[in-house]
Amino acid sequence: MDITRSFNRRFVQLLAAVITNQELLNLTSGKLYKGSAKNLCAPGLNCYSCPAATLSCPLGALQAAGGTAGYGFSFYAGGFLLLLGVLWGRLACGFLCPFGLLQDLLSKLPVPKRRLFPPLRYVKYLLLVVFVLLLPVLLLMINGIGAPAFCEYICPAGTLEAAVPLLLTHPEYRQAAGGLFVWKAIILAAVVIGCLFISRFFCKMLCPLGAAYGLLNAISICRLHLDKTRCVSCGRCHKSCPMDIDPVAQLHSPECIMCGQCVEACPQKALHLGIKAPAAKPAADA
Repeated sequence: MDITRSFNRRFVQLLAAVITNQELLNLTSGKLYKGSAKNLCAPGLNCYSCPAATLSCPLGALQAAGGTAGYGFSFYAGGFLLLLGVLWGRLACGFLCPFGLLQDLLSKLPVPKRRLFPPLRYVKYLLLVVFVLLLPVLLLMINGIGAPAFCEYICPAGTLEAAVPLLLTHPEYRQAAGGLFVWKAIILAAVVIGCLFISRFFCKMLCPLGAAYGLLNAISICRLHLDKTRCVSCGRCHKSCPMDIDPVAQLHSPECIMCGQCVEACPQKALHLGIKAPAAKPAADA
């Protein structure tokens, strides 16, 4: 089955955002949902503290476990990421992440587009190791109190989905807001501006969740397939890729979010996104 032909990606993105955030009415009251569904992780980046959120963020779960006494590791959250990564690699970024949907919408605005300086792609791996895995444990060892470092100091999704709605609905929070909120607001503004000029700016440079999924792209069951007998090296797949990779040369790149735009752009139907590659056929039969 070719995923790009079976599903409308934008519809799936919207549906995933709604399923992840079923408590939309809470946005007007600032009340947090604390039901049993919060014990489950969302596949994409979605803040636990968002009033509308029904599910938890896997990054937040990992940090929370690392910042608790005993320096634990969340085998549930870690296993969840490993399972999804092995099943579909970074497809969750392209189809199921609400913050990814926001970036796609921002990229539609008529602003001249640029490409990210390639070495900056490695920043997200640094954030994954330092802010998600190490700092919660180190802060606990030093201070006796751990902290979800990425969520607390960097995550722009948390600022947009949680901090802003909570500040708007809770006057007491506005009075207590200080330098940390200003810092995170600056990061959010920088990410939004970056997404206007660079497609999927946050995904490319700053997302630890995408970094974790991307490491499993090469072994994921669902993946991008190339029929070399059909490929005529026209370069259209490269031009259409929002992540600025060449699917022919970098077929299982950790940067690929499996959005399927390259599949749709290929005039020879040489690319296929799914579990199993279709039987190879001569290009003339396409």
